[in-house]
Amino acid sequence: MSLAAYCVICCRRIGSFAPRSKSHTPWRNIRNIIRFTGSLIVGGSLFITYEVLALKKSLMLDTQVVEREKMKSYIYVHKAPVDRLDNRDSFSTVDIEDHDCAVWLLLRKSREDNLAARLEAVREMSEAHHWHDYQYRIIAQACDPRTLIGLARSKESDLRFFLPPPPLPSLKEDSSTEEELRHLLASLPQTELDECLQYFTSLALSESSQSLAAQKGGLWCFGGNGLPYAESFGKVPSATVEMFCLEAIVKHSEIPSHCDHIEAGGGLQLLQRLYQLHKDCPKVQRNVMRIIGNMALNEHLHPAIVHSGWVSLMAEALKSSHIMEASHAARTLANLDRETVGEKYQDGVYVLHPQCRTSQPIKADVLFIHGLMGAAFKTWRQHDSQRALTESAVVDEDRYTTCWPKTWLAKDCPSLRIISVEYDTSLSDWRARCPMERKSIAFRSNELLSKLRAAGVGDRPMIWISHSMGGLLVKKMLLEASKKPELSPVINNTRGMIFYSVPHHGSRLAEYSVNIRYLLFPSLEVKELSKDSPALKTLQDDFLEFSKDKNFQVLNFVETQPTFIGSMIKLHVVPVESADLGIGDLIPVDVNHLNICKPKTKDAFLYQRTLQFICETLARDLEN
Repeated sequence: MSLAAYCVICCRRIGSFAPRSKSHTPWRNIRNIIRFTGSLIVGGSLFITYEVLALKKSLMLDTQVVEREKMKSYIYVHKAPVDRLDNRDSFSTVDIEDHDCAVWLLLRKSREDNLAARLEAVREMSEAHHWHDYQYRIIAQACDPRTLIGLARSKESDLRFFLPPPPLPSLKEDSSTEEELRHLLASLPQTELDECLQYFTSLALSESSQSLAAQKGGLWCFGGNGLPYAESFGKVPSATVEMFCLEAIVKHSEIPSHCDHIEAGGGLQLLQRLYQLHKDCPKVQRNVMRIIGNMALNEHLHPAIVHSGWVSLMAEALKSSHIMEASHAARTLANLDRETVGEKYQDGVYVLHPQCRTSQPIKADVLFIHGLMGAAFKTWRQHDSQRALTESAVVDEDRYTTCWPKTWLAKDCPSLRIISVEYDTSLSDWRARCPMERKSIAFRSNELLSKLRAAGVGDRPMIWISHSMGGLLVKKMLLEASKKPELSPVINNTRGMIFYSVPHHGSRLAEYSVNIRYLLFPSLEVKELSKDSPALKTLQDDFLEFSKDKNFQVLNFVETQPTFIGSMIKLHVVPVESADLGIGDLIPVDVNHLNICKPKTKDAFLYQRTLQFICETLARDLEN
């Protein structure tokens, strides 16, 4: 209407002009027409623009209003512990739609006093795959920590149940992640440390300070006594500093009182920053998860771990196709789950199966103990020298696996709990750089026995499976357990043992320890493997005497091919005569020492004979 009024006014102005002389009329009329036309175009453009904007606004859908309407029951939970709320009327005044009733009923059920009801609620939540996004977010924000942990340990849980971790605090001005990590290490107490940890902590602080100084000076250089160790982690100085300090913090986190200092110093947030920054560096992520898993052994730290967002990260890692990453996450979540897990898994003890909550009753345990140069996962991979161990591609696990106990054995015997143990040897950078450490087989066996007992080993029938020096540790652990009444369940529930090339009577490895110093640093363990070792002879004699009145089933495998140590030395590590325990069958296999515990396929003799032994030895226990 304003445009019409404007046009009328312009027309009146044109009509009211007094007649001019003929010489001026055409020119002035043209000017008036141009003025009128320009006004009309400007006014029309403004009018059209206004109408278009008005129409757009009238047709625009306010998604925020729709979301608020759709999510009337969407709530925000503050940091206050939800377990202090009154369970009886927590949800009694919530305005919900009919189709949301099931969600809130499950939430209420998950907080009942009855354990069976809570577990059933978590199971039903984890099996819900037809909900809308906002319904998953309702659960994520309204559930209590124990429900959240239960969902994280449920195999079928949707990751939408887990909120993203809270925003991390900003770094201090002129600071960096590696500097903050170094400050955290420096703030930890120097009490309750053994000599080796004290040495390594001081060395880490010294080397990291030199590396940081070099970075600020624009130089990539490393100095000091730790030069070879620092260079072994990578070429980038910041990654070196972080790895250097992380290794020390891992050891500190094994001490409960030091875990409190790590949490108080903002360690949970700092470690989370490292975890997210180094998604392409599995070694950094594994060390970070080791620290969190150790901290989770202390129940009073569970609220801090949950509130810092670690449960969401572990839930995602548990679903990883990378076995090592999933196993580290499974250990952390198991230590957090006090609803269904009574055991505590200390550093180096990994449950390969079951890694999630399961309705399958667990009837027996199978324990895997690696040997010198081994590890909890890589020792038990499938034999394939040409395949990289990074699991860069997802493949059919029946055709290839990086850990056959985790894939093949778990599928063939689902009622077993499968545990793999990892311990340091003199070949690791950590131990090789500690001049004060001299750990004998007897010392390591006591250390492992304590960790395994905390994990509930001995409460069920079990079989020990070991490779190389790991078999000597198994024998020593059983002897030590026989001397302590509180460890008698370990003896009573041991059903059998499988030894893969265990040097019961010594190994030729010790004879070549000097020549292959660049690969196998001479250590107390290597010396104990010598044929003339008094400790080894005593261990063999004592074990034979101990097992006389025991009904242990034993199966021995031994290599028949020599093993290449480096590129120049070819060595038959464990001869047939040394692998003969004197109990059970002895089966020679046409492989070398490293591949004696790595079946080529699932149908290979090595795996099938191992599976047969397990099923036959535990037949009565698995049937009950």
